[in-house]
Amino acid sequence: MTTLLLASLTTIEADHLASELRLFDFASSDSVESWYAINDVVMGGVSSGGLSRSGDGAAAFAGRVSLENNGGFASIRSTPVRLDLSRFEGIRLRVRGDGHSFMINLKTDRSFDGLLYRAVFDTRAGEWETIDIPFSTFEPTYRGRVVADAPDLNLSNVNSLGLMISDKQAGPFMLELRWIDAFHRGS
Repeated sequence: MTTLLLASLTTIEADHLASELRLFDFASSDSVESWYAINDVVMGGVSSGGLSRSGDGAAAFAGRVSLENNGGFASIRSTPVRLDLSRFEGIRLRVRGDGHSFMINLKTDRSFDGLLYRAVFDTRAGEWETIDIPFSTFEPTYRGRVVADAPDLNLSNVNSLGLMISDKQAGPFMLELRWIDAFHRGS
């Protein structure tokens, strides 16, 4: 059993009145194991990255981005989930970064290579931060490019979440994570 606090739709529906919904709690090894890497090797690049336990109730998305062979990104994605986030206003993360910019992605279909809705967030090196990312800031992309005529983000049908580092940021990176929540304003 995974520690995603999404065990059943009735649990999610019961929590709709809560100001926050814990989506992933990285204190549990089950949450860490429910994510997998998708790096630029899928297109010939040589970047590496993945999610592993970092101790102290956290996980680390870490690796190295390489620009060789037209590469330049490392990412992780949650295994398929079924989320209705339409009652929430955004995603809240508890992270400690290395000063790099990262992206969080939401996927609303089950295809491997479909539209992603992404938002960028910055980190301060070595500091634990709680970062709020409103759903209104997510933009539709396909293979890293913004899609102008894409449908709006369907928050009632989120199938996975992802984290990525790209935009020609070559070198090592690390983003530690304690948890990911959905939130209402004022919470």
